[in-house]
Amino acid sequence: MKVYQVGGCVRDLLMGLDPKDIDYVVVGSSENELSSLGYEQVGKDFPVFLHPKTGYEYALARKERKTGSGYNGFSVETDNVTLEDDLFRRDLTINAMAMDENGVIIDPYGGQNDLKNKILKHVSKHFGEDPVRILRIARFSARYNFSIHEETLSMMKEMVDNGEFDSLTGERVWKEFEKVLTKKHLFNFFDNLEKIGALQKVPGFSSIQDVKYFEIIQEKSSDKFLASLIHTFSQMSKKD
Repeated sequence: MKVYQVGGCVRDLLMGLDPKDIDYVVVGSSENELSSLGYEQVGKDFPVFLHPKTGYEYALARKERKTGSGYNGFSVETDNVTLEDDLFRRDLTINAMAMDENGVIIDPYGGQNDLKNKILKHVSKHFGEDPVRILRIARFSARYNFSIHEETLSMMKEMVDNGEFDSLTGERVWKEFEKVLTKKHLFNFFDNLEKIGALQKVPGFSSIQDVKYFEIIQEKSSDKFLASLIHTFSQMSKKD
């Protein structure tokens, strides 16, 4: 059994940031073995366990296969899954890195290079299987002021055009909006969604004028105004 830190915590460490969450992936183990070691299973859809002492999340390395529409239509496989397999299913190259117990970075898909060049790029075609990733990558562009790779942006537009984005509920969309409204580069989020035709599908938006409005908000907004804006989007999501 081998354990690695993965995903966002590795990305943040490489960026010189303090990770908010530390996630681990376990390779070469099983649900029965982790349970016998005192780990508590908490994931219903995915094999996720809580460490008996630290409470950190440990997930068995897994592959995912698209079985239906939307962001819940997946089946999971954990038998004989390698670390590279697990990283391959992740959304962006900057989130598809791992670090072993000795601090060695495992980066099979070029995440470090994309971090250096401030680019958000999908790992594989599997990016297009989960419409939540459209909002997630737009949010990263606002959080880090990174550009979205041309091929990735094209894939996002294709997901909107083929109706994948329509499977998201107002509540799910709202969760991503709520996370981005206090980011320094707020305009990036709305601008990228407008480019691919996704923003027009969100209640309250209809044109590029709405995007320009948020550019002004980013420059001149107060905490009080943002709080009011957050409340407005929250009420929209409840009507869905």
